[in-house]
Amino acid sequence: MKGLEYFEVECVEQAGAETYSQIADNILSDLNLNQSIGRLHIYIDPEIPLFLAVGVIKQMPGLVHIRDFASALGTETGVVLDIGTETYLSPMLSILWDRYGRDLITQPDRFTVNILVPGLNPREIEDMVVVDPSEGMFHDIIYALQWIAPEGFKVRRQSIGEGIFSYVASENTLDQEEIEALLKEKFARIGVNA
Repeated sequence: MKGLEYFEVECVEQAGAETYSQIADNILSDLNLNQSIGRLHIYIDPEIPLFLAVGVIKQMPGLVHIRDFASALGTETGVVLDIGTETYLSPMLSILWDRYGRDLITQPDRFTVNILVPGLNPREIEDMVVVDPSEGMFHDIIYALQWIAPEGFKVRRQSIGEGIFSYVASENTLDQEEIEALLKEKFARIGVNA
């Protein structure tokens, strides 16, 4: 698979491994995740039945602060934000409305937002986090794995954090200790001590 440092589908049936390899390739490419995921190992055991995936995230996007797309200037009536790009304007307005109320936030034009709260520190406003892009990527990874996993596997367990992720799905309830041991073994195959 293009973009991944390591990719393997492990399955007792060779045809199944090839099919799921192609499915994973198509879905990860469609969601542009093959540039964000560094290593991915998928294990399929049709006898249990079990679908298990472990992976390493290659690029973790950073937090987006107001200072990344706007500058703040303190005035007698509050803070004026000079918006450089509108990409994050909507989530920023939602955060400001939640914090200060809609009556105290005005937008005289596309590139100006006034916070009508006297005494605000413009640097604190610029330091406010507007978007955590990693949340969207985590959601996309789990969404992709749900599409890759066989239909009908409704017993699911997922984990994402600190640059790694796992997804386990089955038709049946799974033994927790066996799954933990299997996850540890599969993480070791991609060079992670989990």
